[in-house]
Amino acid sequence: MSRVLVGGRARGAVMKSDAPINFLGAVDKRTGRVGDAAHPLHGRSVGGRVLVFPHGAGSSVGAYTIYSLKSNGAAPAAMVCKRADLTVASGCAVANIPLVLVGEGEFAGLEDGRTVTVDGASGRIL
Repeated sequence: MSRVLVGGRARGAVMKSDAPINFLGAVDKRTGRVGDAAHPLHGRSVGGRVLVFPHGAGSSVGAYTIYSLKSNGAAPAAMVCKRADLTVASGCAVANIPLVLVGEGEFAGLEDGRTVTVDGASGRIL
């Protein structure tokens, strides 16, 4: 069962990671590129994607990075996580980026590169 944390509707290609994301340390707020060489998404840009990952990690200041991504036109279209954390939830809220929480089965079924629509009203991913 999914749960909506930040409403809205967005469409984009899934960019999936099974590793948590530290927005403050791993994502360039101007370009949206993942700069952490140890992260599985290294070198890829989150901009315009439906970013699917288990949860955020690191400092709550990462919420500012999410807001900066939006201000710089480099933010994900939506985010989908398995569990809520303060950094991602508050960052998505202030940046108005749809955020939906999903269970393990739905998370596993989201394939990297597949185009989906995140419906932040119903919590469905189509």
